[in-house]
Amino acid sequence: MPPIPLKSRDPLVVVVLGPTASGKTALALAIARRFGGEIVNCDSIAMYRDFEIGTAKPTAAERAEIPHHLLDCVDPLADATAGEYARQARQIMREIARHQHLPIVSGGTGLYLRALLEGLFPGPQRSEELRERLRARVEERGASHLHRVLERFDPAAAKRIHANDVPKMIRAIEVCLAARQPITELWQQGREPLQGFRILRLGLNPGRESLYARINQRAAEMFDQGLIAETERLMAKYGERARPLASLGYKQAVQFLRGELDRKSALAGARQAHRNYAKRQLTWFRREPDVHWLAGFGDDDAIQAESTAMVESEL
Repeated sequence: MPPIPLKSRDPLVVVVLGPTASGKTALALAIARRFGGEIVNCDSIAMYRDFEIGTAKPTAAERAEIPHHLLDCVDPLADATAGEYARQARQIMREIARHQHLPIVSGGTGLYLRALLEGLFPGPQRSEELRERLRARVEERGASHLHRVLERFDPAAAKRIHANDVPKMIRAIEVCLAARQPITELWQQGREPLQGFRILRLGLNPGRESLYARINQRAAEMFDQGLIAETERLMAKYGERARPLASLGYKQAVQFLRGELDRKSALAGARQAHRNYAKRQLTWFRREPDVHWLAGFGDDDAIQAESTAMVESEL
């Protein structure tokens, strides 16, 4: 169907959010097909090149059908920061709207979405020397040690950042040391919210048992499709310091390849980690303002019909 012309007021951006495996990609694609949209990825791990099976990226056919942005654009040895993501995503959204297409932001990385829509504080510059020291601490003593360090500097930040999320912990400690104040205080300063767009937030909230069953199924499919072999190839190509290797699924595959887990335990660990992540995502997204919550999966016909009706009413 040809694009529906946008009205003269500020252009609309549709945000599809929700926990992992809730069908965000399917819903974003349905909206894009109906309204001539383009999809802006908001999943931090999907930004990395070469990581495919464990990221559940859109298929090659889906990417060929609908323009996708901010996928496969970051080297696995580089950092993909929320601030840089927001800068690039805002520029892309303006270009999409300029061409009279509908920008659709889809993904489950809450911090990146907040950076995009609400802005981030202008934090101090990065210190690679400090970061190397903190990474060495993690290798020597584990991620839990770094989390305890963050708790001493900023207990509120430690509650919000998961103990296994090493990049975010490193950045939080770096900011606390450089600014000489807790990062949670800086989060409230100097934000620049997204301007020039009307925002429609669509949140997927399927039943917990159904969601967990789908998460378990997806994790099993990733292992069956060759997640361990892909991880072994990526470790050989980039080494174990490739950022996405610490993410869900890949982490358990690495533990299997190291001999720390058997295949059954690695799969069970991946399933549990994804379920825990889904709970954290829902907690985060429930703090988002003005979300239209949808009680189902994004590939449900009824959910897609309800969503497209809401989008059409805003155009």
